[in-house]
Amino acid sequence: MTSFIQIDKVCKQCGANFIARTVSTKCCSHECSQRNYKKRKREEKIQTAIEKENNEKPYNPVVNEKEFLSIQEVCMLLGASRWTIYRMIECGSISAAKIGRRTIIKKSTIESLFKN
Repeated sequence: MTSFIQIDKVCKQCGANFIARTVSTKCCSHECSQRNYKKRKREEKIQTAIEKENNEKPYNPVVNEKEFLSIQEVCMLLGASRWTIYRMIECGSISAAKIGRRTIIKKSTIESLFKN
């Protein structure tokens, strides 16, 4: 079925005036439509990344109550990577203990890093 309506519109991508044959047309050409699609998808990716970042919990309040911390909790507390913590353990800056496969660090050891 062919539509015989003609609607004056402005292209969302380039801003040029054009005559649309359907109500849902937003762009003047196929090229503008592709560019607009890519722009929308890029903005959606950015928005989802921002939402993901906002939803992450940067600090766990349970850490305050514990006397011994896991590597992951020390990473959150210091804002350092896991490998940085392991390097600090290896060079002797932080003392740690192993319980099975799990490595734990005394909270007072972490606090003593910042006391001079």
